[in-house]
Amino acid sequence: MDDLTESLPTTALDSTLEQLRLEGAIFFRAEFTDEFAFESAPLAFAAALTPHADRMILFHIVAAGSCWVAVDDGVRHWASEGDVIVMPYGDRYVLGGRTPVDAPTLLDLPQPPPWDDIPVVRQGGGGERTDVVCGYLHSEHPLFDPAMKALPPVFVVRLPDGPAASWVRASVAYAVEAAAPSNRSPTVLSTRLPELVLMEVLRAHLSTAPSSDRGWLAALRDPVLAPALSVIHGAPEHPWTVTELARRTAVSRSVLDDRFRQVLHQSPIRYLTGWRMHLAEDLLGSTDLTVYDVARRVGYRSEEAFSRAFKRERGEAPAHWRARRAHLA
Repeated sequence: MDDLTESLPTTALDSTLEQLRLEGAIFFRAEFTDEFAFESAPLAFAAALTPHADRMILFHIVAAGSCWVAVDDGVRHWASEGDVIVMPYGDRYVLGGRTPVDAPTLLDLPQPPPWDDIPVVRQGGGGERTDVVCGYLHSEHPLFDPAMKALPPVFVVRLPDGPAASWVRASVAYAVEAAAPSNRSPTVLSTRLPELVLMEVLRAHLSTAPSSDRGWLAALRDPVLAPALSVIHGAPEHPWTVTELARRTAVSRSVLDDRFRQVLHQSPIRYLTGWRMHLAEDLLGSTDLTVYDVARRVGYRSEEAFSRAFKRERGEAPAHWRARRAHLA
């Protein structure tokens, strides 16, 4: 499968991801059978990751079958075999299958570790099976701070064919099929697999984010840029102007503009446009939202205006981009 976006140089993304520190990795397996829809509150695992943790990152690798995940906004993000679902802020979510159910039940999570073996959760109505490997991690980096909203609350990553995708598939297959050691063990499988998988997934996702080749992660700690990025990420649909962003950031327009150009090498409005396109790609690629609905969610009042902007940034209209992605999947 060809990559649908022009990837940034690997060394640039590596340098940004090197700043991340991930802790307390645990993971387990889940075997769901149609009909199923379950609600989960993953922060219940937070204390098992690290003492006094109040945040958590989780990812679900779809090893077989397909499923959807929705957080509070109710939008269903679909994922199929090989896809990775990421919920960077540990939000309560609902996970379901192809067949509609009346109401979700609570996901029967395993007891917190330590475990002698990787736990397996089995739930559903006995139909077609969907296998998922669930990873949980913790990090204090602003990238995973719910107040910053540096990432969408849920997104799906489809790793392009290549060494990274092959390594993730092989690692997950080993975790699912092998006689796994205890999560108390300091082995690579039990403590490092979730971290390494998440880093590869973030590398793929951030390759389409604005300025991930420059100082984006550093900008999340910058006293001027951090509040500006927070309001942009928190409400990308708002018709932001530099004047309003400066007022919300408590600096002058010139200071805000200079800081964006110094650290991110672009103007605030250029960054806003890039961030909207980044979100639009995720919605077009993993949800059933219409192009009009995607346009409204990322700040465009008309489908035509959004289509022009998307084509200018990505080289083709949103509907064509979506169709090509579906064909290559």
